Amino acid sequence: MSGATGTGDVGYDELAVLKLLALDGAHRGEVKVSCGDLAGRLDASSQTASRRLQALEDAGYATRDLVSDGQWVAVTEDGQAALEREYEDYRRIFDDPGELALDGTVTSGMGEGRHYISLPGYNRQFVEKLGYDPYPGTLNVDLTKESQRARSAMQSLTGVDIEGWEDEERTYGPATCYRCTVLADDADFAGAHVIVPDRTHHDESQLEVIAPEKLRDELGLLDDDEVTIRVEEQ
Repeated sequence: MSGATGTGDVGYDELAVLKLLALDGAHRGEVKVSCGDLAGRLDASSQTASRRLQALEDAGYATRDLVSDGQWVAVTEDGQAALEREYEDYRRIFDDPGELALDGTVTSGMGEGRHYISLPGYNRQFVEKLGYDPYPGTLNVDLTKESQRARSAMQSLTGVDIEGWEDEERTYGPATCYRCTVLADDADFAGAHVIVPDRTHHDESQLEVIAPEKLRDELGLLDDDEVTIRVEEQ
């Protein structure tokens, strides 16, 4: 992973420091850190170690309390989330399942999916690239906490790019579709797709699924029913 979601410039080197801090227990609370000791573990200078700690603080990944003989450092929730994303990437490398199972419950959406899926600039691409004309609406799934953390691994799977487009009124952004199977009790529906809009701010606690049929009817789903979305390589 390059870069981070915080406000600072966080890359591989800073994430390595974040990992060392967590190994020392900083994800559970404050730990005493010496830039000299940290520099030795990084095979870098004390100034470099200090700059990387500062970058983590600027990004909101760590907090620091400077004292006369060092500093007390703690990994924040955002820092833990960054490490969890790294973990999911490594798990993807070594487990290499070729698919990702995400659990959640069915919920009612705001009705926006019906509108956007039916727009010609999107619909034409769905037919050409996915091979079907989607039912005008999405199946919305609220993910469990564990699946919210695991969903970042979906980015390592091969998806289908849906290009952005514009009409006389506005511009519509791109999205990525990931092939999936929806499993509910003893029934399942293959050939659906998770659709992920390519926008900076979106709710990662929820998935939207499109399919050639109305999934609620095909699988007999109601709000709060539990489902598993098995995301697969394209």
